[in-house]
Amino acid sequence: MSAHSPSLPPLRLALPAAALALLLTACGEPPQRPAMGAQGTPKVGVSVLQPQRVALSTELPGRTSPYLIAEVRPQVAGIVLMRGFREGSDVRAGDTLYQIDAASYQASYDGTKASLAKAEATLRSVTLKEARYKELVAIHAVSQQDADDSAAALAQAEADVASARAAMETARINLAHTRITTPISGRIGKSAVTAGALVTASQATAMATVQQLDPIYVDVTQPSAAALRLKHAFAKGELTRSGDNAAHVSLLLEDGTPYPLPGRLQFSDVTVDPSTGAITLRAVFPNPKAELLPGMYVRAVLEEGIKEQALLVPQQAVTRDAAGKPLAYVVDGEGKMQPRPLDTERAIGDQWLVTRGLQAGDRLVVDGAQRARPGAPVEAVPAGTTVTATTAATQATQR
Repeated sequence: MSAHSPSLPPLRLALPAAALALLLTACGEPPQRPAMGAQGTPKVGVSVLQPQRVALSTELPGRTSPYLIAEVRPQVAGIVLMRGFREGSDVRAGDTLYQIDAASYQASYDGTKASLAKAEATLRSVTLKEARYKELVAIHAVSQQDADDSAAALAQAEADVASARAAMETARINLAHTRITTPISGRIGKSAVTAGALVTASQATAMATVQQLDPIYVDVTQPSAAALRLKHAFAKGELTRSGDNAAHVSLLLEDGTPYPLPGRLQFSDVTVDPSTGAITLRAVFPNPKAELLPGMYVRAVLEEGIKEQALLVPQQAVTRDAAGKPLAYVVDGEGKMQPRPLDTERAIGDQWLVTRGLQAGDRLVVDGAQRARPGAPVEAVPAGTTVTATTAATQATQR
């Protein structure tokens, strides 16, 4: 084209560009834009906050311990003749566990029994003599001294009988201790001695240990600050107790599976461990199948109480500010998105329990907060609407 050719009108240059745009639109590839309202206002999904009745619980680490435990030790010395149980089996109170050679103890018992019979025979003779002397001294047939000696002899004979009876009882007890029985019902562990072993009275090493496993204790630790916070919450009426005063407890096993039977809190220790700043709580659980064994690590879920007017916020609606503090956005009465600093107490499932920063009736921004700046006007729609619209637009774009 020469320099003298007339220039094309602007309209002719704009037509190809408009035709190209129409062609791209027809091909299903329009440029993607954020979800907007009728006048281009960003859409945000909101949820109106409503107070809820929530049961609060806390998860604490702990270990199991037997309900009753008896360390079996000999109370007399001797040779073990037999063992009357199978290691790891269940035993009942009074069952014979060991038998110690009783020959010497039987002989001692027989000797004290004979001594008692001798003392009782002497007592009968002295008793008759003392009765006669009482009658004779009344008629001055014997001297008062003889009567006094007879009375003293009677008292001595009575003391001898009492001493002989006590000696016989001691010998009987020692003889009975040669048969070692279990004082409680439960499961017995391994035996520390076999037949032929020599044992001594009150030795340091237990011959065996019996533990009652049904029910079973679970001892957990709780920070004293948390216990104090709960006490104040109950005092202020922020929490109420559910049902009876005994808090219910559930259990998570070492592999994370829930224990099927519920327990109850039995007591809370009155002393704070100065090294950890924690107190010990003890719960009782039924254990009919002996699934819980002493020393197992578990996690106990304790019911703390009921919060009648709790505000729960979806975790996706809570972000963090530059200082790392929780933050959420609400749509105010003028339709503008405003930030609200929060105090969150704990997570309950996929929600936060909020104690400060929000109130019932607030329109909480659940999704789409990234589409608008704080303080900017937004169009509030029910939560999930903007997500559905964006997903549909994306699918249409990909077709």
